[in-house]
Amino acid sequence: MNTVLIIDDSDINLTLIKALVLKLGECSPVLFDNPLEALDWCRENVPDLVIVDYMMPDMDGLKFISAFRALHGRNEIPVLMVTANDQKDVRYDALLGGANDFLTKPIDRVEFSARARNMLSLRQGQKFLADRADHLAEMVEIRTQEIRDRERELIFRISRAAEFRDPETGAHIQRMAHYSQVIAAGYGLDAQAQKLILEAAPMHDVGKIGIPDYILLKPGKLTPEEFEVMKGHARLGYELLKDSASEIIQAGAQVAISHHEKYDGTGYPHGLKGHQIPAFGRIVAVADVFDALTSERPYKKAWPLDEACKFLEDGRGKHFDPLCVEAFLAGWEEILDIRQRFRDEDVPMI
Repeated sequence: MNTVLIIDDSDINLTLIKALVLKLGECSPVLFDNPLEALDWCRENVPDLVIVDYMMPDMDGLKFISAFRALHGRNEIPVLMVTANDQKDVRYDALLGGANDFLTKPIDRVEFSARARNMLSLRQGQKFLADRADHLAEMVEIRTQEIRDRERELIFRISRAAEFRDPETGAHIQRMAHYSQVIAAGYGLDAQAQKLILEAAPMHDVGKIGIPDYILLKPGKLTPEEFEVMKGHARLGYELLKDSASEIIQAGAQVAISHHEKYDGTGYPHGLKGHQIPAFGRIVAVADVFDALTSERPYKKAWPLDEACKFLEDGRGKHFDPLCVEAFLAGWEEILDIRQRFRDEDVPMI
């Protein structure tokens, strides 16, 4: 059904044009004898065709067309201007001012039908193209999401490959990734950055895939020489991920190289200090350490939650960015929910 807006200060003309519009079929006429009221209606409604008289009080047809075209999304709506037969200059101005066509008084029924149908056909073409564009955009979004989902699955599996060589569990990468998202939200990062860190954080230790088993799986304390080798996993992870065209994997490279840096500059591999450390690295450092402390492993018992929180608080300004610790503690209810959802025996996808 096409909505046809008719604006004329004459009741007789409104009645005549309404009757002509109804004969077109599949049209719903909307009548106004006041152009200002019609303009108010147009702010909330989108007609398929506008038929407007030139000579009207308060606002003539030219001014109405100009005001109508200025409304958002109304610049392509077909407009028919109705003028007297001797008003050529007005018709020229109407065409230049945004009218698509014009009718002369007295209105000829055959001419009206032809011009109105042409304008409505134009409108239907516009709607078809708009619907097609929306459909194509939706299909692109669906395909893009499918690619992103496959990318996330691949990242998850790459991250799990490193974890399989480590005493930690797959649930660890899920928990710390979601903890990182909570911190990012409390830290003030936007929704896109929060999603990005959720997807990138699981790659934080992917470089462990290149660490020898005798070091990675050693049950006791590492020697200084062995610890130097272990620290190399940050660089290995970065080298593995850095040249990807994927935004997620690029973020993963940043996380891998920076999540063992410490706020006071005593971390590795570069000894960065404070905000020299990328925000994602500062966030993941808190999430990773908390989960490592509160998770039971063959070589250690899990710390009580209150002791792990005290460790984070004691590390403000030294190991950790104080604002990241604050954001973590402020999201405590979400942290507890994440611990419950991602237990060591359950390893769902992110």
